[in-house]
Amino acid sequence: MKDRILHRIKQESAAIAPDFLPKFYDRVHAELAFAKESFFIHPLVTRCREDVLPFLYDDFGHGIDHAKKVAIEACALVMHETLPQGIEVARRLGLLAMLAGLLHDSCRLEDNHAVHGAELSRLIFQDYPLDDAEKDIIYQAIASHEAFSSAPTFANPYGQFVADALYDADKFRWGPDNFNTTLWEICDYQEWTLEQILEKFPVGLEIIVSITNTFRTQSGKIYGPEFIELGLVMGKKIYQIIQKCSQHDGCLSQTWS
Repeated sequence: MKDRILHRIKQESAAIAPDFLPKFYDRVHAELAFAKESFFIHPLVTRCREDVLPFLYDDFGHGIDHAKKVAIEACALVMHETLPQGIEVARRLGLLAMLAGLLHDSCRLEDNHAVHGAELSRLIFQDYPLDDAEKDIIYQAIASHEAFSSAPTFANPYGQFVADALYDADKFRWGPDNFNTTLWEICDYQEWTLEQILEKFPVGLEIIVSITNTFRTQSGKIYGPEFIELGLVMGKKIYQIIQKCSQHDGCLSQTWS
């Protein structure tokens, strides 16, 4: 019975979508288009995608799709922030952000996963045609991406741009993505019951609210809160579905205005 109810909750939740896309996708569309193309054709990114694949955890909501989105949007963010430095600089920093994005959750199931992921980047990028400063930038970005960690200040301003962009792109996922995929993948992985989900949900929503003021880049501060707000609207609707299922031991069809 519980499995049937949880399956029905997932089905009804899947029908809930944000009313509109975050403005980020319109305002940064040129950089996003370049980042998406680079993700599939840049030789270093292609190589990194293959190298990181064994370390991604699809069952825990931080797998291939998560890494891809973070990598692409971190690249777009850092390019948007650094275009005044020149297009070549912006694109190179975008590449570093993309590589960091692919690896940022490679050790997600370990304690202190950000630092362990940064250490793994040293091994994976050891023979890549990146200079030591670029490898350091990737290391620092991965090591400092964890939610609610204090925002570090780096001596290298380029490293600051990449680290801040990675953090923000990762936290964009706390919006609609959290309720489209991540939530249910984690529930399945942890084998949570309906009662456990119901108990944890309000606390989870409060944690998501608290990420709103932690965005680090100028663009993240502008566009990030909208991601969170759209996700919270979805989350509250899903919570109502879960409550109804809990009260009636089943799910009724829901429509939302």
